[in-house]
Amino acid sequence: MTTETTETTTEKTPSTHKPFIPLVGHNASQDTLCEQLLEHGAIVVTGICSDTERSKLIAELEPFLAKTTIQTSDDPDEFYPANTKRAAALVRKSETVQEMITNPSLMDICNNILLPNCERFQLHVSSALVIGPGARKQILHREDDPFEFFQVPRPNMVVASMWAMTDFTIENGATLIVPGSHRWEAGRDAQPHEITSAQMKAGDMLVWLGGTLHGAGENISHEWRYGIFLSYSLGWLRQEENQYIDTPLEIASTLPKPLQDLLGYKMHRGLGFFDVS
Repeated sequence: MTTETTETTTEKTPSTHKPFIPLVGHNASQDTLCEQLLEHGAIVVTGICSDTERSKLIAELEPFLAKTTIQTSDDPDEFYPANTKRAAALVRKSETVQEMITNPSLMDICNNILLPNCERFQLHVSSALVIGPGARKQILHREDDPFEFFQVPRPNMVVASMWAMTDFTIENGATLIVPGSHRWEAGRDAQPHEITSAQMKAGDMLVWLGGTLHGAGENISHEWRYGIFLSYSLGWLRQEENQYIDTPLEIASTLPKPLQDLLGYKMHRGLGFFDVS
């Protein structure tokens, strides 16, 4: 169940307590975006990516995805399901992704959610995920699980986003979200009635907190579900994607300064110095 949220109106979770992901207009205020995200653990920001931008991005990444080896045999205990195309290192592969990374609404969210715990945040992961027919649902997990030295519920360390290049439906494997799970104590497992699918239109963006349980849905359709995953983390954490290898200095030096900083080419206090001599 979803409810459209504008800058001036906010509808609360229905009294039935069914899983609930608010829909928020892309022109909503920073306060509205963050209030809804902190309350529910996930939001869908509507209409944030134009048809022109999506078409350009798909064309830019097509040569790389075409080279992807698709695993057809599947082990249900493996983290990554089969029948999926994946491509990382998107900063050096797509100018459109470069622009998406510094989207003002997304930067506002990161400023509010992450900066209380760091002096600057950074790009954590950039990847294209194209879920094919027959792909199973993914194991539910949290983006901050690699940092297990913090106990659940952990402080806000990661903000994640999934940009819909195609419609996300229940049938084609829309991302599964467990609203409110960012507040759960360790050891609590999500029950079926607590899980919902983040259905959204092409051009929408799902945003969730690092502590929110989620995973790719099962694709029982004949369609390929296409999303761009961008996540951000505290500047003093190790990035999940090695941005310095995926976007080395000779490439990073040609990028806009805000993007260079997000890749990690800026120190966080005493962390991250380098010598180019």
